[in-house]
Amino acid sequence: MHAYGTEGPGLRGRVRAPDGRHLTVERLGDPHGRPVFLLHGTPGSRLGPAPRGMVLYQRRMQLIAFDRPGYGGSDRLPGRSVADVAQDVGAIADALGIERFAVAGRSGGAPHALACAALLPGRVTRAAALVTLAPRDAVGLDWFDGMAASNVREYTSASDDPDGLAARLIPRSAEIRKNPVRLLDQLFSDLTDSDRRVVNDAGVRAMLLRNYQEALRTSPYGWIDDALAFSRPWGFDPADIRSPIMLWHGVKDVFSPVGHSRWLARRIPGATAVLEPAAAHFDALHALPRVLNWLLDE
Repeated sequence: MHAYGTEGPGLRGRVRAPDGRHLTVERLGDPHGRPVFLLHGTPGSRLGPAPRGMVLYQRRMQLIAFDRPGYGGSDRLPGRSVADVAQDVGAIADALGIERFAVAGRSGGAPHALACAALLPGRVTRAAALVTLAPRDAVGLDWFDGMAASNVREYTSASDDPDGLAARLIPRSAEIRKNPVRLLDQLFSDLTDSDRRVVNDAGVRAMLLRNYQEALRTSPYGWIDDALAFSRPWGFDPADIRSPIMLWHGVKDVFSPVGHSRWLARRIPGATAVLEPAAAHFDALHALPRVLNWLLDE
C-alpha cells in the first residue's frame, strides 16, 4: 500500500509574510510532533505528496506545507528568486511558534529547501533535496545533459524569452486547471517505465491531479515564476550550507538529470548523496517517507 492518502486536509490557515503577502499553509500530522517543512514541486501546491496522517502521528511528526507565491491560495511575488523562499518559511515558522525545523523539497521544491538550509542556518536542523536541479550558472555542469526536450525548451525560453514562456504557460495552465489530466498526458511521452508505474497507481494519480488543479486554481504565475527563478541566479551559494544535507536522486531522471545532484554533492560540504540506479523522477514520491525519517534522525 502506498503512503499517499486521500484523507481530508489538516489544519489550514493563512500567514502574512513580512511584505504583506498572504501565504496559504497546511499543517499535517501531530501538531505537537517534530516539525518538517515540505516544499512542493513545479507546478504544485500544499496538496502535493505527503505520508498519511496516521503515519505522521505514529512518527510524532508534523508536516508544514504551503503554496509558494502565485500558486493555490498564496499571493504572487513577481520577480522572486529561489532565495526568497527563506523569508516565507521563516515567517510561517514564526506564526506557528516553531523555532527549529527540518526542510524537505521534491523536484521544484528541492532548490528551495537548499535555500532554507543556506539562509536560515540557525533554524534548519537538516534538509533534504529530492530530484533537485542545480543552479543554472553551475560551473562545470552541462545543465541540459540528459534532460527531456520539453524541459530543455521551457528552461531555454525562461532564460532567453521570458515573455514567450509566459505566453505559452498562461493558456496551458488554463487548460490544466479545467482538466488536470492534460498535464499528465503531456508528460507521459517523457516518462520512463519506472515513472509510468508510479503515476499509474490510482491513489498517486488522484493526488497528483488534485495537486495540479489547486496549483493553478488562481493563476499560472507560480509556475511561470518558478521556471524563471530556476533560470536565474538562485541568490545563495550551496557551498555555504553547513547543516546536514541529503540529496536523493533517481539516476534515470529525465526532468531533473542526476548530474545536478552529483554537482551539488561536490559543492555542499558533507552532503549525503543517495543515487538510485533504477529510479527516475516520480520514484521520489516513494522515497519521501524514508527521507523524512532521516531528517528527524538527529
